[in-house]
Amino acid sequence: MMKLTELVPSGAIVASLTAQDREGVVIELIDALVSCGAASAKVRDELVSRVMEREKRGSTGFGKGVAVPHVKHRSVQKMAAAIGLSARGVDFSSLDKQPVYSVFLLLSPEDKPEDHLHAMEVIFKNLSKDTFRRFLRQSGSVEEVRTLLDEADQQHLAG
Repeated sequence: MMKLTELVPSGAIVASLTAQDREGVVIELIDALVSCGAASAKVRDELVSRVMEREKRGSTGFGKGVAVPHVKHRSVQKMAAAIGLSARGVDFSSLDKQPVYSVFLLLSPEDKPEDHLHAMEVIFKNLSKDTFRRFLRQSGSVEEVRTLLDEADQQHLAG
C-alpha cells in the first residue's frame, strides 16, 4: 500500500508558504521538489506551466480549504508530492469559493497512470477526513507535518 511518508520526500514540505496566489504556490512547491531532487531543474518551468494549464481547465481546489494540483511528466522517475501550508489562505478558484490552506502537489511519471491514480486516492482519502485536514492546517512546522503523515499511514495500515 502506498504511504504518504514515502510519497512526500524530506525537503518537500513548505510549512509556511510565502506565495499569496495560486501560481506562486505552484512555483514554490515545484521548486521544493526540484531542490530535494524529485524533479529536474531543467523541466521546472515546464512543470509549472503544465500544472497551471491543468488549473485553467478546472481548479484542483476541491473545497474545504484543500487543493491537489498534479502533473505527469516523462522526466519524472518516481512519484513525489510536495505539501504547502498557507496560514492566510490562497485563492485557488476552489469549487466552494473558499480559500485554500493546504496544498498537495503531486508529480508522477508519465508512464505509470495506475500509480498516479493510486497516489491521488491515498491523498484524497486522508484529505477527506476532517481531523487530518484540521491537523494539517494547524501544523506549524515540517516536523508536525511529518508526524501527521506518519500517523495517517499508521491508521491506514491499522485499517
